[in-house]
Amino acid sequence: MKLKILTLSFLLVGLSTGCTEPPKGITPISKFDITRYQGKWYEIMRLDHRFERGLSNVTATYTLHKNGTIEVVNRGLDRESCEWKEARGTATFLNQETTASLSVTFFWPFSGGYHVMALDKKNYQYALVSGPSRDYLWILARKSSLKPKIKNKLISIAQQNGFSTAELILVNQANPPCNKKAN
Repeated sequence: MKLKILTLSFLLVGLSTGCTEPPKGITPISKFDITRYQGKWYEIMRLDHRFERGLSNVTATYTLHKNGTIEVVNRGLDRESCEWKEARGTATFLNQETTASLSVTFFWPFSGGYHVMALDKKNYQYALVSGPSRDYLWILARKSSLKPKIKNKLISIAQQNGFSTAELILVNQANPPCNKKAN
């Protein structure tokens, strides 16, 4: 019985920490400034996955706390039901705070990686973010749309890094038809 509990404990620890590193070959940006990155970001494009499937008007808001943790609030609209879905989590840096590589936890003890692989370092107006594998990719911007030239540049970077960019979906950021606006 003790062996089963010990094995289960090691398995849970492995699962909870094993998905935070960047995908092989992906280098998170350096000289990252979380105080400039915090705030609201609009999801412009993403590789679709079950926890955001069917959602539009998706945003992510990051808030730095004094203890160094980052509150993460992801929000999106299910247009069929006209209901907002929200997930709250906490992020911490994997290594130095100047490297854009974080561990995000929405459901303890499970964590996932969040790795900024391209960023408008001058103005912090757009970002290309990888998850823990090449199955997760987001193009984010401070506004609900992004100039085609910049969007295409980020798609090209993702493609060069082995992401399946043909599967990227454009996130609908238009006003909801059900008159339920984001806060």
